[in-house]
Amino acid sequence: MKLNLVKNYFLLALLFYNGINTILAQDVTITINANQNRKVVSPNIYGRNNTFDKPATFYKDAGLRFVRMNGGNNATKYNWRRKISSHPDWYNNVYGNDWDAMSQKIAADHPEMQVMWAFQLLGRVASSTNYNFNDWEYNNSQWWQGVGQNLAGGGIPNEDDPGGHALVEGDIDLYTMEWPSDSTVEILNHWFGSNGLGLNKDQFKYWNMDNEPDIWNGTHDDVMDTLLPAAEFMDRFIEVAKKAHALYPEIKICGPVTTSEWQWYKWGDESIKIDGKYYCWLEYFIKRCADEEKATGIRVLDVVDLHNYPYAPTNADALQNHRMYYDKSYNYPGANGVKTINGGWDNAQTKEYIFQRIEDWLITYYDENHGITVGISEWSPGPSDPNLASVIYASHLGTFANYGVEYLTPWSWFNGMWETMHLFSRYAKGYNVSSTSSLENTVSAYTTVNEAADSMTVIIVNRDMTSERNVTVNLNECIINDGNYTALQLSSLPSTETFISHTDNALEENSVEVNSNSFTITVPALSTTAVLLSSIVVGIEEYNNQADEIKIFPNPVSESLNKSMNSTIAECIEITIYDQSGRKMQSLQKYYDGNSLISINTSKITKGFYLLIVKKSSGISIKSLTVIK
Repeated sequence: MKLNLVKNYFLLALLFYNGINTILAQDVTITINANQNRKVVSPNIYGRNNTFDKPATFYKDAGLRFVRMNGGNNATKYNWRRKISSHPDWYNNVYGNDWDAMSQKIAADHPEMQVMWAFQLLGRVASSTNYNFNDWEYNNSQWWQGVGQNLAGGGIPNEDDPGGHALVEGDIDLYTMEWPSDSTVEILNHWFGSNGLGLNKDQFKYWNMDNEPDIWNGTHDDVMDTLLPAAEFMDRFIEVAKKAHALYPEIKICGPVTTSEWQWYKWGDESIKIDGKYYCWLEYFIKRCADEEKATGIRVLDVVDLHNYPYAPTNADALQNHRMYYDKSYNYPGANGVKTINGGWDNAQTKEYIFQRIEDWLITYYDENHGITVGISEWSPGPSDPNLASVIYASHLGTFANYGVEYLTPWSWFNGMWETMHLFSRYAKGYNVSSTSSLENTVSAYTTVNEAADSMTVIIVNRDMTSERNVTVNLNECIINDGNYTALQLSSLPSTETFISHTDNALEENSVEVNSNSFTITVPALSTTAVLLSSIVVGIEEYNNQADEIKIFPNPVSESLNKSMNSTIAECIEITIYDQSGRKMQSLQKYYDGNSLISINTSKITKGFYLLIVKKSSGISIKSLTVIK
C-alpha cells in the first residue's frame, strides 16, 4: 500500500511537470491570406558557392538552381586568357583555374542552372606560374600562419613574425600583369561572341563586380597595400559596368559585393562626404550608380550584392539572425557597422533592417520603379549542427522569398542544408503569399502558390530548441477541399549527411486533416514541415470553368436562395457557401435532375458578402452572393 502511494505521488508529480511544459510551450496560430502580397519567388535563392564534387543527378535532385563559381577572393586576379589566378591566402602563388572548362561542363550537365562569375576591377591579374614560392621545399606544403605572407615573386619568409609582413616582399611584376577594363569584359565575347565558345549568355547572366573590394588592402595587399578611395573604386566599377552592358545588355551587374555587416556601412577608414553630407558606403554606392544612369542613360547596377557572416553569441541568437534583414524591432547582437551609419559612433544603433534601408536609398536616388533587387552571394548559417543549420537556412530561404531576394549562395555548407534546399526547391511554389504567426519569432510559416493558384505549400519552421508546438493554420482568401493532405517534415537529423536523392532522404511523410479551411499540426522542436495542399481556389472573384454556368436568385438574399444551372445532366452536386476569409459557412449535397430549381435556406447566415461554390462532375463554378437581413 505504501509503495503504491509513492508510485501514485510520483506519477502525479510527473504529470504536473509535463503540464508546466505544455503551458510554457505556447500554441501557435498562423493566418494565411492567399491573395495578399503575392510576389514571384526567385529560383536563384536555391544557390551555392563553388564546387561540383558529386554526380550531376545529386544536384538536380537537391533542386540546386544557381551557382556562384568565381571563387571569391580567387576571382580578383583571374586571367581568363591564360586560365590562371593568384591565391591570396597561399603566398599569392599562381595556379591553374579554367573558367572555360567549368562553364562548358555546367552548361552540358545543368543547362537550366544559372551561373555567376566575376569581372576583375583590381587592375592586375596573374601572369605566370614561374615565380611561385616553393612551399613544398619549404615545409612540404603544410599550412602555417605565414601562408598569408607575400612570397610569390621572390619573397623571403618572416618566421619570427609569421602573421606579419615577409622579410622581403615578392615582386608583383614577376607574377602579375596590368589588366584594364577592356580585358576584363572581353570574356563576354570570348564566351558568347560569334567566334567564341558558344556558351548561352542567358545561362551566365549574373556577374559579380569583383569580390570584397572594401578589404583589398588586406586580401590583396601585394598589389594594393593602401585601400583606394571610394570614389576611385566607383570610377572603376562604373567603367567596367558600362562596357559590359554595352557588349551584352542582358547581363546583370551585381555589386558592390561587400565583405560583411561592417562594410555595408564603411569603406575602410574613409568618411565619405558630398557637399558636406555624410554618406555611409552602401548609400554612396547606390547614389553614384543612380547618378551615372541619370547622366548617361546606361544602367550600371542590377543587383545590390551583399556578403554577410552574421554574429551570434548563442545558438538561440543564431536562430534569430534572419530578422536582421527586415525586422525594425530586432536588436542584432552583431550590430557594428550600423553604429557608424550617420558618420560618428552611435551605440544606440543596433537595428539593421538592411532590406528596407536599401529600398529607401534606391527610391531616393532612382525612383519607385527602379527594378533593382538584392542578392546575398556569401553567407553562413553559423552553427554547424545539422538541425540548427537546417532551421537557420530554412528561416533565411523563407524570409528571402518573402522579400523578393534575387539569389542566395551560402559560402559555408553543413549537413542538413541539402535536405532543406531539397524541401524548399522541390515543394515550394513560384509565388509567395502572406503568412502571419501569433508567435512569429519562434514559429513562422512561409506560404507559396503556383501560377494557376490551384496548389499551395505551407512551410512551417519551428525554431524552439526544446519544445514541439501545436500549430493551427487558418487559410483565408482561398477555398480548400476538406480532407487529408501530405506533410513532409525534417527533424532530429543525425550528424552525418542524409540527403542522397529525391527519393532517398530524411523527409518523413505524414498527413494533416483540413476542415473548413483550417488544419492543426504538431511540429517538433527544431523542425521544418511542408504541408502540400492541392485542388484549391485562390481569390474571391467569380469563376466558371465550363459552359453550363450557374444562376442564383434572388441576389441579395435574406432567407431562401434559388439556383439554376444551364445543364441537362442529372447528377448529385455539392453546394458550399464560404465567407470572404475562406471559412465554410454552409455545405449540403443535392440531387439535380437536370431541369428543376434548387432551393437553399440561408436564414442562419449573417449579412455580408459570400461565395457560393457548386461542385459537379464537370468541374467547379463560383458565384458572388450577398446576404441581407
